[in-house]
Amino acid sequence: MRIEETSIPGTFLIEPDHIPDDRGAFYESMRSDELERSAGILFQPRQINYSVSRRHTLRGIHSVSIPPGQAKFITCVRGVLRDIVVDLRIGSPTFGRHQVNELDAASGRSVYVPAGVGHGFLALTDDACICYVVSSTYVPGTQIDINPLDPDLDLPWECAGTPLISDKDAKAPTLAEALAAGLLPDFAAA
Repeated sequence: MRIEETSIPGTFLIEPDHIPDDRGAFYESMRSDELERSAGILFQPRQINYSVSRRHTLRGIHSVSIPPGQAKFITCVRGVLRDIVVDLRIGSPTFGRHQVNELDAASGRSVYVPAGVGHGFLALTDDACICYVVSSTYVPGTQIDINPLDPDLDLPWECAGTPLISDKDAKAPTLAEALAAGLLPDFAAA
């Protein structure tokens, strides 16, 4: 298993080692002891979520306020996704910047997203399924949503045509609006 920090501090790309044989392959997707040893991350899963999307579905940018905060270990378990994280932590050296990763079921590649960093994805295949292993349970009223089509963020979704997007995401504030409204977490608190 290879664990490498991305351009967003505290966000890691995890590449599993596949053990192939005549039947197929085996790999360890997530090991909390390896996250702690390699990256200093203490990650204790509290909830597991799945989202199934048709091609060109755009979901995000989502985060959770601090407290309670929520770290995410994200894996595509069917299909292919363009996965984007955005640093929403006020005072972070990479505030407002993003990291793009392609996640697919065949590779088993995963992304660890720390509390305070926003996450979104575009389904590149029909019936794409993403798994979120998260560090806190759902708490109503703590969600932070940023419009994934915020022109100032200019995220490289590269969607052929108009993406399918929820009303909630389409009406979400821009990063600047969320900042002005005091909705974003502080880097030190995260």
